[in-house]
Amino acid sequence: MELVSSISPMPDWKPHFYRMGPRIYEAEETDDPAAAVDAHRKNIEPWLSAVFQSEHLSLLLGSGFTIAVADVCNTQATGMSKIKFKCAFADKLDAYAEESAKKCGRGKANIEDQIRAANQLIAGLSIMGDPRVSEWRTALGNELSAFVGRILTSEAALQFALAKGDEAGFVAESLLVSFLLSFASRTSSRERLNLFTTNYDRLIEYGCDRGGLHIMDRFVGHLRPVFRASRLSLDLHYNPPGIRGEPRYMEGVLRLTKLHGSLDWRWEEHELRRYGIPFGAPTTHPDLPKEPIESVMIYPNPAKDVETLNYPYAELFRDFSAALCRPNSALVTFGYGFGDDHINRVIRDMLTIPSTHLVIISYGDTEKRIQRFCRAVGRKAQISVIYGKHFGKLPELVEHYLPKPAIDPISGRQAELLKNRGIDPSTSAAELSATEVASRPEES
Repeated sequence: MELVSSISPMPDWKPHFYRMGPRIYEAEETDDPAAAVDAHRKNIEPWLSAVFQSEHLSLLLGSGFTIAVADVCNTQATGMSKIKFKCAFADKLDAYAEESAKKCGRGKANIEDQIRAANQLIAGLSIMGDPRVSEWRTALGNELSAFVGRILTSEAALQFALAKGDEAGFVAESLLVSFLLSFASRTSSRERLNLFTTNYDRLIEYGCDRGGLHIMDRFVGHLRPVFRASRLSLDLHYNPPGIRGEPRYMEGVLRLTKLHGSLDWRWEEHELRRYGIPFGAPTTHPDLPKEPIESVMIYPNPAKDVETLNYPYAELFRDFSAALCRPNSALVTFGYGFGDDHINRVIRDMLTIPSTHLVIISYGDTEKRIQRFCRAVGRKAQISVIYGKHFGKLPELVEHYLPKPAIDPISGRQAELLKNRGIDPSTSAAELSATEVASRPEES
């Protein structure tokens, strides 16, 4: 293990890298960070524990989160690779998608860039009265239906792997629940966790259900929940036994915002509704829309911020910016590749407040987008990084480096008791046992 100075300018990150406050570690691929897990944990876990107890905590999950869970389950997550249109102007559409992806810092175009370009092309053809608009509507609708089908297939494979009861499924579900609990199990006196995601699937909701976490979002109602512009500050409380008039916040409650929409959202009757489509439902489920081009997910428009002003984007991104851009706020990203400039802009604005902090956890950075973002923003003191195939891998991250909030209060009370008894809290279990035996009075 090699600790380097935090003052020197940072070159390209090596395959194993982290920066936690003044502690910086980097190593080549040939090194084995697992051999020094205890040393790394002493640098990473206490720092993350302090960050997680910030006054305002937010978590941003990208597609890498689903990929990480699918990797543990030995299944395939839905990719965002480009699709192939066969209509007129398809080559010009692909060229436009590539150009816009470069402008927003994504690098290579993906299916979201193509969908955005196709929507713009359809709008232009409609204005000109071009008969080819129907051809494009049909083609885009077919591709959207296929994309929804791939997401549902991925969900079904994840559900089967997680619920089949073997060792791999048990480990994967434990990792999923433990990951979410590490962030959601905050001290009840502090603000709830704000969980944001760019994913369309419902893996987060599935994990919250399995972990017994309560989700609050902008949808109101039970039979057909409706998206409301007014964010009601409804929360869950309980009355401790023997105490009157002093309700306390319940634990395990979080606020969820899906920035790019969700698979089970539909636009109908001038309202955005959420339908009860089961996790991993078949593509023939009756609640899936027949014409997804009109009523399925709310697709992202990463190239132009003005496009995010459309409903419900204005409400979703207002929640995002309001949660981040305030003093004593901390944001943790996992599986997010910093390829959406409208999201990056809010994060950059957050870091202009000196008391805010950003923690980036990533398995890889093939396009160097994360490193470019960190260099462009500067403010090294406000950015912590956990990066690489060891530190950013979900099993190692959950097992060794993420704090366990449910255990921390007990550990703190144990350390305080040992200190009051004149015993060093770092004393090993064997030494504690020997001390206890030596302190016993001799039997008569």
